[in-house]
Amino acid sequence: MVPLYLAPMAGVTNTVFRQLLKEKGVDVVTTEFVSAEGIFHRNQRTTDFLAFTEAERPVGVQLFGGDPDHLAEAARHVVDWVRPDFIDLNFGCPVNKVVAKNGGSALLRDCPLLERVASAVVRAVAPLPVTAKIRIGWDDQTINAVTTVQILEACGIQRVAIHGRTRSQGYSGAANWEVIAEAAGSTSVPVVGNGDITDGATALARVRSSGVRGLMIGRAAMGNPWVFDEIRAAFDGRTWVAPQAADRWAFIVRHCREESVHRGSERHAMHGMRARLMAYTRGMPGGRDLRVRFQFVESVAEVEDIAAEVLARGG
Repeated sequence: MVPLYLAPMAGVTNTVFRQLLKEKGVDVVTTEFVSAEGIFHRNQRTTDFLAFTEAERPVGVQLFGGDPDHLAEAARHVVDWVRPDFIDLNFGCPVNKVVAKNGGSALLRDCPLLERVASAVVRAVAPLPVTAKIRIGWDDQTINAVTTVQILEACGIQRVAIHGRTRSQGYSGAANWEVIAEAAGSTSVPVVGNGDITDGATALARVRSSGVRGLMIGRAAMGNPWVFDEIRAAFDGRTWVAPQAADRWAFIVRHCREESVHRGSERHAMHGMRARLMAYTRGMPGGRDLRVRFQFVESVAEVEDIAAEVLARGG
């Protein structure tokens, strides 16, 4: 069975969303990324990032940073603090504020430093597995996924997820699965492919053509958590039946309710859910109008009323 991974996404993949997606066919989840400084301070924000339930296992904690000793010590703290199933190193984040701190994809330009960071963390938390997430390179002139994967393998990294874009691409253009396939064929470490997997047919084709040993889904899951059901059906050779409108709205309302319970403040939760709700409307009839309305929701009851109204009109 090809395992399916939910990509960690800042502001999206908190413990509530991860639990919901585990029910939809996700095999492995990872926390939103956390900086070493956040671990040392143990503030409430970091505590929220690291929160997970037993139902989410196997679950990893993703860390970023550019100081080998600092990150290694932070990883030790995490292991003692929350007992994850693995530590994941973020070498792929393209966001400026992360790159400016020599974290995320910045290390793709400095493979010797990347090697020191990976080795230090592997030694610090052994025998707990350490995994990594990378991009195929910094830009089109420095595509180095094959080299990076081989360095990480030598460091003791036990799995590498590769997003098929460069840092300079951000999320534009198409993911380069030829490079992912080349990297997967160059190492004995399991490579997980990531990028532009939006349906079951694409997932099946990518697995067959690239040699990856897992798929990671990120942005597609934000608006379509059922994509994991669809992919699993494709792998199993089953016909997939898309959920009815009532089922989709029931999931959306449930997400709102559980987020409100988790945060302990319905108003605060619903403000945080606005972007998530707008993502859910992609592809829905009347989605543009729904997105306008969701910008201002303050309560779960408002979402329930919108759902009832839409369903009364026929979905």
